[in-house]
Amino acid sequence: MKSTRKAWAAAVALGVLAASGATVAAATPSASRASQGASEDEQLQKLYKDAQAEGGRLVVYAGGDKPGQADYLKNAFLKQFPKMKVDTVVDFSKNHDARLDNQIAGHKVVADVVHLQTLDDFPRWKKEGALEKYKPVGWNKVYDKIKDKDGYYSGLFFIGFANVTATTLGDNAPVEAQDFLKPEFKNKLVFTYPNDDDAVLYYFKQLTDKYGTGYLEKLLAQNPKFVRGTADASAAVGKDGYVANFGSSGSSSGLSKTSIPEKSPWVAWPQTGAILKDAPHKAAAKLYMSWILSKQYQENSYGWSARTDVATPAGRKNIFGYDNMNPLGLGEFMSDRAALDRFKARINLYVGDVKGANPADPEGKLGLYPVDQNGTQG
Repeated sequence: MKSTRKAWAAAVALGVLAASGATVAAATPSASRASQGASEDEQLQKLYKDAQAEGGRLVVYAGGDKPGQADYLKNAFLKQFPKMKVDTVVDFSKNHDARLDNQIAGHKVVADVVHLQTLDDFPRWKKEGALEKYKPVGWNKVYDKIKDKDGYYSGLFFIGFANVTATTLGDNAPVEAQDFLKPEFKNKLVFTYPNDDDAVLYYFKQLTDKYGTGYLEKLLAQNPKFVRGTADASAAVGKDGYVANFGSSGSSSGLSKTSIPEKSPWVAWPQTGAILKDAPHKAAAKLYMSWILSKQYQENSYGWSARTDVATPAGRKNIFGYDNMNPLGLGEFMSDRAALDRFKARINLYVGDVKGANPADPEGKLGLYPVDQNGTQG
């Protein structure tokens, strides 16, 4: 399956790249400082040579909910750096962060780069000394709001969750939150379990804060179907009588379209990445982080760029220009885990316990130390 970010962007240019970096000078070398005067391409080529000398291997842990969901990144990287061997392991961010905590505690880190939805993990890992300090190529051109000032982690791309509706609905497709309560959509809505995905939970939290728990009760009276994973929720729209969803990023099936509410809250955030302090392949990790933040990649990716020197997509506002969406909101929500868990417990009373296999790892084969999607242990 194509990545949800690519599918969303192809439909509405919403799920997009964003990067991060700091303007504070680092004590350790960075791509931007070490190569002043060199073009970004020249800096990348130097990093490429270093990565090849190291062995040309890279393992990336990517948050997601479908195998192959991050292959668009791997394939683009390999197209530019064909002598590298890359494996991108996709799993729920909440599984990857636990997996990494276990690897860090056991002094057996097998991942090099990680980019996850669990934004609260990165300040903690920085404090614990688990991250490598590195400012990639393009560091000083990235929005200050989404980067660690000291260079330990950075947003790598924006992911946006809004509406996904069947193309057969035409102009009758729901756009605002209240539209989903119309009688004609009863038994025809499909959502990701909000108690299984913190970004979806944040979407429901914003709706509950704005419209009260009465909105949630009315929505559940529509008898929606709940599934695991935003990719599967999106893919269900336009099939088997299901016609609408909010809280996911679109499908490439052609059976649905995406839209952004004008008044109702929606969600976008910078999927954040870092190099692990004990990464086995640090040169390759630095190449990957610098490549994804390079102007060349950002200009040819989908949707908004994290860089201030790349234009906003035609017909869209700046990512920080929406009155009904705060790109920093998810990170703020996740930083208070006690409050998050309390709200999750409330939501669980309404939607019930999560049911179904993990769609990113349906056979449960990833284990503790995966170095590829097949579950090969490092």
